[in-house]
Amino acid sequence: MSTILVTGSSRGLGLELVKQMASQTSETLVIAAARRCSPALDEVIANAGGRVSFVPLDISDLVSITRSVQLVKSALDQRSLDILINCAGVHSETHGGVALMSDLEYQLSVNVLGAHNVIRSFLPLMEGGEVKKIINISTAYASMTRAAEVTYAPCPAYKISKAALNALTVQYAMSYQDQGYIFLAISPGWLRTDMGGTNADLTVEEGAKAVVNAVMSADKECNGRFQNIHVPGWKGYDGQDIPW
Repeated sequence: MSTILVTGSSRGLGLELVKQMASQTSETLVIAAARRCSPALDEVIANAGGRVSFVPLDISDLVSITRSVQLVKSALDQRSLDILINCAGVHSETHGGVALMSDLEYQLSVNVLGAHNVIRSFLPLMEGGEVKKIINISTAYASMTRAAEVTYAPCPAYKISKAALNALTVQYAMSYQDQGYIFLAISPGWLRTDMGGTNADLTVEEGAKAVVNAVMSADKECNGRFQNIHVPGWKGYDGQDIPW
């Protein structure tokens, strides 16, 4: 049985990841974590035949994280956690120049420190597993090499925080590689979610499918990499590594 925890699962990409992960096999258990359970997530749980359960989790709150670990441990029922997908995050825009950016501390506290606290809190539940994959959902906007190509997107705090998340991913990858862990940062593409808007390239279903494929196929060679999704027919989603 595969056991999977997805944060930020009440809507958008996180919700669709829960839905698609739960449909992998009848033996899969997906734990959907979010600050609160949405009607859409309630519907997924109701139709999942016991393969999906909800755990409240606010990644910006250490007390909430600690409480969620105990709830997840109970749901696992003596099993190890195989896959952790850090999908929870925040995004905002700053217009008029980077000097006007006022939300950098908040973005870092959620997108980086929040992910760090989730990872280190759940590592003990993964120690006995054979898979041990930790996936951080990043963005191509985080690439410093390609920064000039995405100046049209006025979200500097988001870009900075996700670049820091990538750096966090690499540090974890190097620190835990000898213990069999695989840490991978994945850019899910531009999706038609509340964050991505209606003009985005891909449906959330297409993006989630590509992320699921990348997660399930990831091996030790992927450890510490920053990977693009692969969507056939899209030159911009070639499945290759994204330059830092």
